[in-house]
Amino acid sequence: MALLEIENLSVQFPSKTAVMHAVDGVSLSLDAGEVLGIVGESGSGKSVTMMALMGLVSFPGVVTADKLRFDGHDLLSLSSGARNKLIGKDVAMIFQDPTTSLNPCFTMGFQLAESLKLHMGLDSKAARKRSIELLEQVGIPAPESRLGVYPHQMSGGMNQRVMIAMAISCKPKLLIADEPTTALDVTIQAQILDLLRTLQKDLDMALVLITHNMGVVSELAQRVAVMYAGQIMEERSAHDIFDAPQHPYTEALMAAMPERSEGATRLATIPGMVPGLYDRPSGCLFAPRCTYANSHCRADRPALREWQSGMVRCHYPLTPLSDIPAATGRAPLVQGAVL
Repeated sequence: MALLEIENLSVQFPSKTAVMHAVDGVSLSLDAGEVLGIVGESGSGKSVTMMALMGLVSFPGVVTADKLRFDGHDLLSLSSGARNKLIGKDVAMIFQDPTTSLNPCFTMGFQLAESLKLHMGLDSKAARKRSIELLEQVGIPAPESRLGVYPHQMSGGMNQRVMIAMAISCKPKLLIADEPTTALDVTIQAQILDLLRTLQKDLDMALVLITHNMGVVSELAQRVAVMYAGQIMEERSAHDIFDAPQHPYTEALMAAMPERSEGATRLATIPGMVPGLYDRPSGCLFAPRCTYANSHCRADRPALREWQSGMVRCHYPLTPLSDIPAATGRAPLVQGAVL
């Protein structure tokens, strides 16, 4: 049995005139100890998907799903009290910006101890000892002296390490890392990624890595789900997705990686924007920005289907040219083209 099972998850935010489909029919599964990368541009629904799992979508957001199970627990039927005991202990999340996630009014030691007392039932002495061990585990020097400092007295990288220490404090079975390196410089980013890789292996926990950085995913993830406008466009093993992307959006994301523009005068970009509340296409959601889209793509929305040892949401996946029916009218894929 999978550790995490999500089927047909939707998150909607209604307004006076329309409904924003932040997450639209997402299905995912995750095994114990597996690393899943969720990638896509800002506004693709990556974070909201995991916020729904954590029960953190507030009013007026509406969360629905056919199945939302974690470690045998049906999260849809759990009482709020039972879900709160599970979330934070067996499922933990690292948020994007540590400076806004940590409470500026309390010391690092207080914030670490709070979770340990709540979920592990430790007394003050045991919580302090465990807090020192955690800070040492995430590579913070002189950990005992750091317990009395406030977030503003530490660097962004150190604050992120404290956030990671808080997240792993109860040895979760699933850790969700939401853009864990976005607010950090390149050197610190590499250190945080190395730390996450080490902790995931040492604790044998499942890891969901949310990011818009394909390079980060290539280093850590075993499997990748590509999201766009609230839907999963492609899902397959990390090796397969980097070796031969099957969705035009995946191909465009990888073409936009800076390292793939070496020698070019400009970085590759994807024209247009993720559709919002009032400009959601009736056909394929990526069609207005897709260089391969035809009238079929613009009229009919494709379903997510099995394709090439994975899943793809495209009428005409990026197969070799010989496998593409001539009647599609789609332009041939040019390897190495800048999208």
